[in-house]
Amino acid sequence: MKFAVLVFPGSNCDIDCYKAVEDTIGEPVDYVWHTATDLSAYDCILVPGGFSYGDYLRCGAISRFAPVMAEVAKAAEQGKYILGICNGFQILTEAGLLPGTLLRNMSLKFLCHDTVLRVENNSNPFTTQYEVGEEIKIPIAHGEGNYYCDEATLADLKANNQIIFRYVNNPNGSVEDIAGISNKNGNVVGMMPHPERAVDSLLGSEDGKKMFTSILKAWRDRHESASVR
Repeated sequence: MKFAVLVFPGSNCDIDCYKAVEDTIGEPVDYVWHTATDLSAYDCILVPGGFSYGDYLRCGAISRFAPVMAEVAKAAEQGKYILGICNGFQILTEAGLLPGTLLRNMSLKFLCHDTVLRVENNSNPFTTQYEVGEEIKIPIAHGEGNYYCDEATLADLKANNQIIFRYVNNPNGSVEDIAGISNKNGNVVGMMPHPERAVDSLLGSEDGKKMFTSILKAWRDRHESASVR
């Protein structure tokens, strides 16, 4: 399984994502610059956190127009796996690949600390190795992590089981404590907390590891099923 870690001007969690893949599941991984126009070689695309383009205009508002995002949209349509973390989540919402938007934290302060998440959906390719209701410790680091959507969108998220994680103690004001969601097909996931920063006990938690082992298993299961046909 081959991973791409996108890099925009201002990304600062790209190395974290790269090392999480390399050290946790040992699969091939490349940095891919925002000007890239071909992602066909990759099975999973990670859109990392940071401050792409300095968060000018709005978080992710400029990055969504980068050449590589047309390829991300194409990969999403093809059913490839895409994970947007923090600023990556913001970019995916700006690009229309995930519903809703991310607003300023209710406190109007940048938050950087551990949070406890509850797993709401373990049928998603990124969460199959968790249990529904399992509580995991994953850090946050954001100023605009307050997830918002209108009532109709929220009803759709619930009806389609697109809410992946909720905060146990909501740090930012997100509607219904939402910390992570997926698209309707389940192959595109966005979340504000940083699982790539929770893959080793030295970092304070290993609870993010299962996101990487889950997606590897999902990819292998898909390919084994295809080979049987």
